[in-house]
Amino acid sequence: MTKSKIYKLSGVFILLCIIGTGIWYWQLPNRHKAILKTTFLLKTGLVDNQWFIDNSHQEYKMISPTFYIDGIYKSMEGPKSSNFIQLSQDSTLLWITGFHVKALNSKTKTQISNDFICHTNIDFNDVKYFSNFHLEKRIGIYYPRLTSLSHGLENFNFPNGYGVPMKGNDMLYITTQSLNHNFPDANYLIKHEVTIDYSKDNTIIKPLLSRTVFIMLPYNKVDPFKSPIYPGTDFCTPIETKNHSYEDGKGNVLSGHWVIPVGKNTYRSSIDNQLQIEDSLRLHAAAVHVHPFATSINLFDKTTQKSIFTSHMNNHKDKIGLSNIDSFSSEAGIWLYKNHKYELVLEVNNTSTVAQDMMGSMFLFFYDTELDAVINKK
Repeated sequence: MTKSKIYKLSGVFILLCIIGTGIWYWQLPNRHKAILKTTFLLKTGLVDNQWFIDNSHQEYKMISPTFYIDGIYKSMEGPKSSNFIQLSQDSTLLWITGFHVKALNSKTKTQISNDFICHTNIDFNDVKYFSNFHLEKRIGIYYPRLTSLSHGLENFNFPNGYGVPMKGNDMLYITTQSLNHNFPDANYLIKHEVTIDYSKDNTIIKPLLSRTVFIMLPYNKVDPFKSPIYPGTDFCTPIETKNHSYEDGKGNVLSGHWVIPVGKNTYRSSIDNQLQIEDSLRLHAAAVHVHPFATSINLFDKTTQKSIFTSHMNNHKDKIGLSNIDSFSSEAGIWLYKNHKYELVLEVNNTSTVAQDMMGSMFLFFYDTELDAVINKK
């Protein structure tokens, strides 16, 4: 075989590989395309691929690598990046008091619209965290997410006198993801600036325990993407079955990320198994995560038939997005009890002309009497 023929065959093979790869890529969901594009851009250094850290004035500030926004990225689809951080280099006890995120122009570092913020998750290592306070019995029991900021709730602070205690050299895992609901011809380079407020003064701060609760709806595991007969009261249609899918221990499957049809609907879900109340708990703060077209989410006491806290949302009038999500903060607190039943109730109004995706979560913070006793050796 001549060299010329070898070169031609090699060229044809390479061309077929490129075409095959292109076909495979364009068939991927938008979320997976974003992962591949972001990985390629960051690994090759075509965009800024480093986290910038500033830990001064008792706030830990970090700026993400660059995200390339080149089209519509709905909730949970956009380019994202993750980073492990330590608030300090030693085991000094610190108190986390607030969280903030904002979107920046990648070149000028000036603030731009929060419409480019999907969510920012702050996770902790429950093994190390609880071991440091000799509370090993809690390991593996609770969802190890401290909180999540999202579009509409970009700033969240605990009430005065309360915070989450943490050894300074404990690890936090930060993931921040971008969003673009409204600009199909986008061609933007953006960053996220994430800030964690903390204090070294433990003389007047009481410890908080975080519990994550969220709506989970059953779906048909035989035909999961078949539209339910009665949206909101019957089975849901999940966005996908690999992520945010759960089992209830009875052979049923549930989704925490589902499709909402056009119009108004109500979704509700028991959260007793997520709360795991052993005695009674006093609620002092709550951060909320929902997607556009949500109008309210209610932490509801089914036993007393009374609302504990209702978060209302303001949706943009002329485009898709959330301008505000109410959070909860109270120095006095509200009691939740072991022998009561609780649920989340989510109201939505899909004013668009097509089905949309939805989530409904709360990050609840309770006064932690056991941890207070450990810290103060009561």
